[in-house]
Amino acid sequence: MPFSLTPKDSSFYDMFTASATNLVEATSVLGDFLHDHTRRDELARTLRDLEHKGDNATHAVFRQLNSSFVTPFDREDIYNLASDLDDVMDAIEAAADLVVLTGLGTLPAEMGQQVALLQRCAQVTADAMPRLKAMKGLSDYWIEVNSLENEADKLYRRLLSRLYSGEFDALEILKLKEVADQLEEAADAFEHVANVVETIAVKES
Repeated sequence: MPFSLTPKDSSFYDMFTASATNLVEATSVLGDFLHDHTRRDELARTLRDLEHKGDNATHAVFRQLNSSFVTPFDREDIYNLASDLDDVMDAIEAAADLVVLTGLGTLPAEMGQQVALLQRCAQVTADAMPRLKAMKGLSDYWIEVNSLENEADKLYRRLLSRLYSGEFDALEILKLKEVADQLEEAADAFEHVANVVETIAVKES
């Protein structure tokens, strides 16, 4: 490791870990939201609070980035990692908000499976963030997230096939597809996070 008279700001590691941990909580709440119709308004509010918490964490990273003279890795990668973590949270909150706003009732089982994949993505992402400091043991993380995102893509296509099968009326199809799209965006954003981590690891190797 090269010697430097100017210490690198290590606070980013804790910030990224906090953002990812927030996503673990959000995906857990989203799972409850899908299955507990009686608490949807309450749980949607909880997700909005978590989204605000995520926004604050993202802005904290940006402020720290602007005030740090030496960063632990490329500034662009720090910005992208924070932004992609925030994108996951935005998509999760949007999915729940759409369910409430459009008055959807029982959701297709495939959406529960989508959320289960997001929960797994969130957990492995939260587990990986502290390992950024040592840049070790990260390849298993991005490989798993890429695999989970591929599974999410297949599930999304199966859900679309079901939506267009004649089982649902036209208006319900539109409502459900909007929610499905947001859940798919969340899975994509998790993959973007993993891709940034892989980029960082390659540069630092």
